[in-house]
Amino acid sequence: MIFQEVGLSGAFAIDLERREDERGFFARTWCAKEFLAKGLDAQLVQCNLSYTRLRGTIRGMHYQVSPAAEAKLVRCTRGAVYDVIVDLRRESPTYRRWFAVVLSSENYKMLYVPKDFAHGFQTLTDDAEVAYQMSEAYAPEYARGFRWNDAAFGIDWPESVRMISDRDRTYDDFVER
Repeated sequence: MIFQEVGLSGAFAIDLERREDERGFFARTWCAKEFLAKGLDAQLVQCNLSYTRLRGTIRGMHYQVSPAAEAKLVRCTRGAVYDVIVDLRRESPTYRRWFAVVLSSENYKMLYVPKDFAHGFQTLTDDAEVAYQMSEAYAPEYARGFRWNDAAFGIDWPESVRMISDRDRTYDDFVER
């Protein structure tokens, strides 16, 4: 795996290091040793899959607070998404800054999302599928979110919103913790 810093402290875009031959390629998508060597959370306790039917759908912005704060490794296994993260660590030099990257089934790119970051995405294709590996199990009592268009962050989404859940559309403005 090839780790690339993205300008937010502790977050990485990860490209696969492909071993190719006439059959196709082989690549590692997870290695605790490599994650630990980068100082990243290598605990893996839950994997999830999200499927979204329509292009232009937004899911997010979501996060969990302590004691259930979670690190995530996210990749798009079908279609393409515009994946967005926001640093919510008050002590961080990149606090309240956001980063976005296109993840797709064609580019095989992954995004490592540290604990105390919000995460969301907008689908760039119909029938998009996103796979998540998490360091903590989902705990609804610690789940939080803020609106996808909260002026506190000014996230620049690439497409008009075609669909969004009632929950995600009606989140309040971000509140400092």
